[in-house]
Amino acid sequence: HQRFEELKQSLAERGMFAAEYKQPIPAFVQTLGVVTASTGAAIRDIIQISQRRNPYVQILLYPAQVQGEGAAESIAAGIRCLDARHPDCIIVGRGGGSLEDLWAFNEEKVARAIFDSEIPVISAVGHEPDVTISDFVADLRAATPSNAAELVVPDQDALRQNLDAMLDAQLHPENHK
Repeated sequence: HQRFEELKQSLAERGMFAAEYKQPIPAFVQTLGVVTASTGAAIRDIIQISQRRNPYVQILLYPAQVQGEGAAESIAAGIRCLDARHPDCIIVGRGGGSLEDLWAFNEEKVARAIFDSEIPVISAVGHEPDVTISDFVADLRAATPSNAAELVVPDQDALRQNLDAMLDAQLHPENHK
């Protein structure tokens, strides 16, 4: 906990959490980068929710090691690799676990990779109460990987219904007074 607080303080002092550096998340994502393990609930949930909301979204997965020795290097490499491929947005994360399991997302090299990314990054680490350094540096924090997919991939059915309602209101204004 002390290491976490010291790094948090250091990065905050360097401006890495500052609002002026946060990038907006695109409204209409066509290509989504994901840095997470290639197996596990996180990637399955992201794919399932993204495809349900918009089956045309392309997902680029960087299969990172998200726990244990070498995980921080793997996550940072994944962010840099996807950043170079220019998706519309990048989700970086994993499912829940202990503080030790999530520790790679508290490493400075991961924070630096997120901060340096030209592409907006959503941190989606663990479950609702879990908080990591990645969450502070990212352009947006999601409570879970599933929540990240919901935040970044618009629901095509809802968009279609809204467009139909607007068109109907234009064509038949008498019905919408």
